[in-house]
Amino acid sequence: MKIKFTKMHGLGNDFVVLDAINQHFVPDAAQARYLADRHFGIGCDQILIVEKPTRDGVDFRYRIFNADGGEVEQCGNGARCFVRYVVDHRLTNTQAVRVETRAGIISPQLESSGEVTVDMGAPRFAPNEIPFVSDTDAVVQPLRVGDRDVDISLVSMGNPHAVQVVTDVDTAPVATDGPLIESHPRFPQRVNAGFMQVLNRHAIRLRVHERGAGETLACGTGACAAVVAGIRRGLLDSPVRVTTRGGELTIAWNGTKNEAAPVMMTGPATTVYEGEIELPKELSQ
Repeated sequence: MKIKFTKMHGLGNDFVVLDAINQHFVPDAAQARYLADRHFGIGCDQILIVEKPTRDGVDFRYRIFNADGGEVEQCGNGARCFVRYVVDHRLTNTQAVRVETRAGIISPQLESSGEVTVDMGAPRFAPNEIPFVSDTDAVVQPLRVGDRDVDISLVSMGNPHAVQVVTDVDTAPVATDGPLIESHPRFPQRVNAGFMQVLNRHAIRLRVHERGAGETLACGTGACAAVVAGIRRGLLDSPVRVTTRGGELTIAWNGTKNEAAPVMMTGPATTVYEGEIELPKELSQ
């Protein structure tokens, strides 16, 4: 079975984008793991699927598979690549689209500058919406990680995030604590672990250990969650420049006036190359 694909990235967070409108293919877990494998497949952090909508009032359906084969709810950098893809491949004749995801409707728009702005919807904070096992909805929650306690803030951007403030992201224990937080028993559906260094009230540095993918060069929903957490903790004011290892995003949220306000994310989306891959026979059944 031969599959056409496009390789894209948002600040180094890289994707294999598959058109499931003009070709009949949506990967199962084993196929997704093969496509994401950087030695035997194409290589990526996530696989993005472009599908026809299943409800009225939207233009496309957007599905995301992590490198471990699991399907997840949302991906902010992927959302920017999604709109870049459908515009470049003439699947739409507009620069702004409404897209359904497992987490709800998002509205990405391709700007004249070539960057993409995405209305990521309103953040959620209740522990049962993360989900997170807790008896309180406090902005800062203690979490036992290894042999010590860390303070985290919980944010759902359609997918779950646990954000902590660190002194220096370069020396933060992302490689060791990231997996422990991701699979912590208080997160029954696992979680994305963010490590945020506050530079000033309008700028942060950020590293994210993503659920099912490990640390990536950038995480769009992680950037949104970090800024929201920082504003709620009184550390940041909107808009905020988020510097990741892959580049910069701008996040805006008027949550001090209305916590139900949507989070707006602006950043680049880049096409790397187009290709075709043949799946091994044992994965083509």
